[in-house]
Amino acid sequence: MRFVIQRVKHASVSVEGEVIGRIGRGYMVLIGVCDADDEAVADKMVNKMINLRINRDAEGKTNLSLADVDGGLLLISQFTLYANCKKGNRPSFIESGSPEHANALYEYIIDKCRERVPVVEKGSFGAEMAVELLNDGPFTIILDSEKL
Repeated sequence: MRFVIQRVKHASVSVEGEVIGRIGRGYMVLIGVCDADDEAVADKMVNKMINLRINRDAEGKTNLSLADVDGGLLLISQFTLYANCKKGNRPSFIESGSPEHANALYEYIIDKCRERVPVVEKGSFGAEMAVELLNDGPFTIILDSEKL
């Protein structure tokens, strides 16, 4: 499982010109799932993400968690995080999870986040989405379950 976490001042996601999710300060998170992932992996990833101390404190140091700054989450499914670009110029996506498996884990992650974070918004699995954000920093972290 892979999460690309961007600390944002605000972010939104739209489908066919209609905003379906919007947050203020917090994290916009792209989520990639492979078939080997399960709920235990998702739990570990969610816990790590929520507890990351990547928000600035009064002294400007990255010392505060999402809860410390009352931040929200915008969670977007992103199968392209498993793109394999080793051969040729056209990426292969065979390493990404099947749509059924990936969607089930994506919804599981959303539910787990909603248990701990007051504002959790989401994209639309499999839809053509437009994501807008104002990156804060910029500050971007990549979590890979194989490296946790």
